[in-house]
Amino acid sequence: MFGLFIAGSVLLSAISAWRDDHLLLINTTGSLPNWAFLIQRHKLPARGDYVFFDPPPSTLLRRHFGAKPRMFGKIVYGMPGDTISHVGRQVAVNGHLVAQMKPLTRFGERLTPGATGPVPQGCYFAATPHKDGFDSRYAEIGFVCARQVIGTGEPIL
Repeated sequence: MFGLFIAGSVLLSAISAWRDDHLLLINTTGSLPNWAFLIQRHKLPARGDYVFFDPPPSTLLRRHFGAKPRMFGKIVYGMPGDTISHVGRQVAVNGHLVAQMKPLTRFGERLTPGATGPVPQGCYFAATPHKDGFDSRYAEIGFVCARQVIGTGEPIL
């Protein structure tokens, strides 16, 4: 009986630890191709990973997503030291085209092109393949830095 109690305690402890380090996200936007993600909290991303982060405060974000926007999910295209460049409305990472910028939001508000040059240490260029993605290609989001990162995710559905 005592062994069963110990085994149950260990199992509950393991489940609790897993729960504290993971989240389940249901994606309600079209910016990513999947609609459900399992997020591992506190894990910094590598190139190609899905990164989930708190967006920076901005008036434009408040108008589109409310006073407390939920976490954003994007794909990491640029790592610290990579070079971001613009050719017209095209955005490139180390010379490889990854996204196209739009001049206006879907509500007609002006969008500011994001930074060019090297990605700062501790930061990432994160975007989506979606034409309307609101991500690092725009200054309103900018580079995603480690202090904003909630974790990385794997699509599950």
